[in-house]
Amino acid sequence: MLIGLVILLCLPLPALAQLCVQDDASQQVCLKQPARRIIALSPGATELLFAAGAGEQLAAAVSFSDYPPAAQKLPRVGSYQRLDLEAIVALKPDLIVAWRSGNPMGDVARLQDMGFPVYISEPRQFEDVSATLERFGVLAGTELVAQGAANGFRAGIAALRERYADAAPVTVFYQVWDDPLMTVNDSHLISEAIRICGGVNVFGGLGALAPRISREAVLEKNPQAIVAGGMGEDNPVWLTPWKAFPSLLAVQKGNLFFVAPSTLQRPTPQMLAGTRTLCRHLDSARARH
Repeated sequence: MLIGLVILLCLPLPALAQLCVQDDASQQVCLKQPARRIIALSPGATELLFAAGAGEQLAAAVSFSDYPPAAQKLPRVGSYQRLDLEAIVALKPDLIVAWRSGNPMGDVARLQDMGFPVYISEPRQFEDVSATLERFGVLAGTELVAQGAANGFRAGIAALRERYADAAPVTVFYQVWDDPLMTVNDSHLISEAIRICGGVNVFGGLGALAPRISREAVLEKNPQAIVAGGMGEDNPVWLTPWKAFPSLLAVQKGNLFFVAPSTLQRPTPQMLAGTRTLCRHLDSARARH
């Protein structure tokens, strides 16, 4: 009996199981146990974590993290462009979710160098939104909720793809910002929404993900529809200046459309609602052709 106990004590202990996923920077992110103190460094990441069932594990977020309403009560650690590293470190997070194209990556690298687990997020396709939900579910230990959200999003997008597969094309200028005037190229998630609805992004071929353009360039492209977000959820003021250009097809046909920015400009499950709205707008444009 004693000999057996000695042998047992001498055996190597099994390695602790880890929760591992690959992030959008192709890095392996591993935790020894589900995250309990998560910091989200973009409004989109905050929303995705809530959707994945990890809202109660969020310790902090950045400014403009306003959805769902519970996110508004989280402590702030700066904005997505200006991180408060001291505040982040003081909260002792066991997982940080960074935004690849939005956060200052030098600061993100410093957090990694300090030993904090950092998941770098950059969904570029609708499938990436579903996959991100699933990965967050693994890291937070909320797989069932996350899987349900991912499956629901996939099913909704698949239904839209089928419905508009043979829709007549509509040329579209999507305005993502007003001053400076900015749009998106075909690598951006918003352009996938446009394609699903049968739209053609007139600036899709530009090199930058969110390029600056001129009003003259829009006049030259002469899109059939102009779609804009805005400074608020019900504020289509960005569309008003285009009415000063009656030569534009979009103006002539009355195809100036607003989509609430939170439903189309954040890579979250709300994009399903935003894409549905966009598709209805482009249906209106077809009817006026």
